[in-house]
Amino acid sequence: MKRFLIATALIFVFVSSKSQIYQTKTGRASFDAGTGLEDISATVKSVISGFDASSGKIQFKLTIKAFEFKSALMGEHFNENYMESEKYPDSKFIGVVTNMDKVNISKDGNYPVTVKGKLTIHGVEKEIEAKGNFNVIGKTIEASSEFIIILGDYKIEIPGVVKDKLSKTAKIKVNCNYTILK
Repeated sequence: MKRFLIATALIFVFVSSKSQIYQTKTGRASFDAGTGLEDISATVKSVISGFDASSGKIQFKLTIKAFEFKSALMGEHFNENYMESEKYPDSKFIGVVTNMDKVNISKDGNYPVTVKGKLTIHGVEKEIEAKGNFNVIGKTIEASSEFIIILGDYKIEIPGVVKDKLSKTAKIKVNCNYTILK
């Protein structure tokens, strides 16, 4: 029910502007914060996102507990000790494609994009800018981006006992296949 309300709110924000709206409820996000000593990575396959092709406005939201790890114990530590997912259940991004004027959504092709906005993780909101790509295929847009965050910027503490296994940064990858909202 909560996901439905979030998706509806995203759609309402975009539809009220009578624009070309694209959406997905099955976006993917992953992170890699491991070192050579340990593989610490996970993926979530239920990113909710909306994109207004007229204005370039874009939003993402994911549930922290939805990350899938290779080990259940690693997921438990991630949720309880690092992300405190009971207290901070979601991560979100609200921003804009700054070079939307260079993207022709009516013409198939690959378009490099830059996205700028506010990323909220672990209750901390930070301004970020990331490079990405829009691949237009018919009436769909495949969007992808890869960027690095510093865990300390989001008040994610690394205990001394795992400091050699857990990187101070995390490489984030986001992939969304948008379809036009009818």
